[in-house]
Parts: sequence; C-alpha cells; structure tokens
Amino acid sequence: MSKERILKEKHNKKAPAKSLKEKRAEKEAKREERKRG
Repeated sequence: MSKERILKEKHNKKAPAKSLKEKRAEKEAKREERKRG
C-alpha cells in the first residue's frame, strides 16, 4: 500500500495536468451526487 502510494505521488508530480483533470472529474461527480441526493 505505502509503496504504491509513493509511486502514485511521483507519477502525479511528473504529470500534474492529469491529476488536475482527475480532480475536476471528482468535483463533477460530487456535484452530480448532491443533485441526485
């Protein structure tokens, strides 16, 4: 678990654009859940 987390963090640092897209997708998913709820 810890090793995988470190690898993911390093990958995010190498490709910050991808992480930003993922964050935006999470925000959109949360908004949809609030509307449904």
